[in-house]
Amino acid sequence: MRFCKMLWRKGELDGVRILGRKTVEFMTVNHLNNGGDMASMGMPRFSEASYNGIGFGLGFSVMIDPARAELIGSPGEYSWGGAASTAFWVDPKEDMIVILLTQLMPSSSYPIRRELRVLTYQALID
Repeated sequence: MRFCKMLWRKGELDGVRILGRKTVEFMTVNHLNNGGDMASMGMPRFSEASYNGIGFGLGFSVMIDPARAELIGSPGEYSWGGAASTAFWVDPKEDMIVILLTQLMPSSSYPIRRELRVLTYQALID
């Protein structure tokens, strides 16, 4: 959570600058050729996730287009999925950090990350 908070605060944590603001901004934008997604790079699917509409920055997947990804979310959110279905994502537009810690292997056995994402965004109210 502290790592995610540092990213969410553009490189600052507890009043201490860890990374420069522009460094975090650069890390969390899509760096794939011509702004393409991971599916166009020859990786249409991994685990339970489709990579249409999902790019990759410097260390994170980056949501380019939620409609193409067929996944509720915000353009510009960034995330990482790990082994055993763990995941985190930071959505700067919704001012939100979500962390999922679980022990479900293989990740493709149940779409828990997708379901958490849908439930999380459905719960948002203005």
